[in-house]
Amino acid sequence: MGVIAEEFLVAAEDKAFDVDHRRIINYNIGKYDAAVARGLARMINLDNAKRKGHVIKWKVMENLDKFLPEFEANFQKRGGKVIWANDAEEANREILNILNRAGVKTVVKSKSMVTEEIHLNEFLESNHIESLETDLGEYIVQLLGQKPYHIVTPAMHLSKEDIAKLFNERFGTPIDATPEQLTQKARELLRDKYVQADAGITGANFLIADTGSIAISENEGNARLSTSFPKIHITVVGIEKIIPSLTDLDLFWPMLATHGTGQNLTVYNTILSGPRQANETDGPEEMYVILLDNGRTNLLAQKEQRQGLYCIRCGACLNACPVYKNIGGHTYNTEYSGPIGSIITPHMRGMEDFKHLSYASSLCGKCTEVCPVKIDIHKMLLLNRRDAVKDELVAKKEQWGWAIWRKGMLNRKLMDYFSGKTKNFFLKTLFKRTWGHLREMPTVAEKSFAKQWQEKNQGEQ
Repeated sequence: MGVIAEEFLVAAEDKAFDVDHRRIINYNIGKYDAAVARGLARMINLDNAKRKGHVIKWKVMENLDKFLPEFEANFQKRGGKVIWANDAEEANREILNILNRAGVKTVVKSKSMVTEEIHLNEFLESNHIESLETDLGEYIVQLLGQKPYHIVTPAMHLSKEDIAKLFNERFGTPIDATPEQLTQKARELLRDKYVQADAGITGANFLIADTGSIAISENEGNARLSTSFPKIHITVVGIEKIIPSLTDLDLFWPMLATHGTGQNLTVYNTILSGPRQANETDGPEEMYVILLDNGRTNLLAQKEQRQGLYCIRCGACLNACPVYKNIGGHTYNTEYSGPIGSIITPHMRGMEDFKHLSYASSLCGKCTEVCPVKIDIHKMLLLNRRDAVKDELVAKKEQWGWAIWRKGMLNRKLMDYFSGKTKNFFLKTLFKRTWGHLREMPTVAEKSFAKQWQEKNQGEQ
């Protein structure tokens, strides 16, 4: 077992027994569940909408080599610039080059998981450029020096009392400040930053091929401010976010909003098609889109598992997952946590180091059930497990153990050869430390069903 996997097990056990953590998460996810249930109830023929979304994303992944150049050509027609980045290092280097050429010292950022993926804030700060998160949840976790806890709700693991204490210590607000007062304080602190910043950096929810546009969905308006005031706007986005047409937003915007937060539609939905034009009064003078690979083509090459790239980052599978609700987002040690993170991270960051995430599942299938684009998530988890064994990335002891188990399970006579007493001995000896140290191990009956049936029938003859 690798170091990362060992750290995961330690952190998972610690969080699973953290009662206060569980209370906060169950409360917050419970509110989301209620809102999402109401939102989904308003949708007519939900399954048909999911199937349509699945087919569109399938079409995109099968023709990515056509849609991405189409987006690039249409975006450049409006004066935008496209940069292709193979990995995080290349993306960060290109961003730094843009900022250094313009003499940028301050950057405002809207919420973006892909910039978390490339560790952009830390990179910019190491190069003496201030990078400030403007989404309230992201701003809170940045103040704490933490990573986002959840794809949609970065500060989900914090109670309002935790946030009030943080603001009291940092800004002198009342220790009993209400959420409204805390939000107002954050607004006051951030408002001037938009005007002062030299550049704004965002992600994108969708790349639109036929218009060469990016679409951003948000609930606070901070993305609009980050893209309107600064003279430079940089969008960092994964290559899988492409959709064929502007008309596809008619499906994806409601599905993203409803599955993510239960809303009919996210409050602010913005389409940007390049820098400010000659007849326009606001917007950036320069606009760049950085198309990031960073392991995505590794997943694309897996014909059975490329479904993971269909994800629209709604966070529904995290809220549904019983494992996530017990061990939390930080435990995964990856930007994309929960079920979706467990299927894509091993391909994007290496199967050897992150194969354990595909085992962190009860395989209940709830994640697959709630996915708005019908990704077969629990099947992908099994395929990752298969690949880990096939590539001999698991310990020899585990390989031999499962080989023996499989042979026994497929042979009734072999199964009945050993008594229940012997089987219980093996369970306690081989599995107690690895699987059962927090569980009560099952007790196998002294005689198998076949043996009991045989004896019963013999007695009746």
